[in-house]
Amino acid sequence: MYSVDTMTTAQTLIGCVDSATEVLGDKWTPQLLRFFINEKTVRFCQLQDLTEGINPRTLSARLTHLEEQGIIVKSATSSSRCEYSLTDKGYDLLPVLQNMQAWSDKYAPAAV
Repeated sequence: MYSVDTMTTAQTLIGCVDSATEVLGDKWTPQLLRFFINEKTVRFCQLQDLTEGINPRTLSARLTHLEEQGIIVKSATSSSRCEYSLTDKGYDLLPVLQNMQAWSDKYAPAAV
């Protein structure tokens, strides 16, 4: 049986990740954001090509969500093109993504 103190401490620590989970907690978002590490701006078609297997509707929904969360900003570049770039809030996520990559490199199953 767990003590009330242990549960309260665990709940406080776990509660701290709610905001990050709201942004990063789906399959595609971390994969999308990793392309911003090396690129200042990324176009929709670029993201679709780089993220193999993502449905265009899913990509659009994820980009809209990131825009609503203040992680990226969408800018028109010409009559029918737009680019996405990270905001300061988005840049603050890069160390989290880099740590996720390091963890994946360390613990990913070996290729067969």
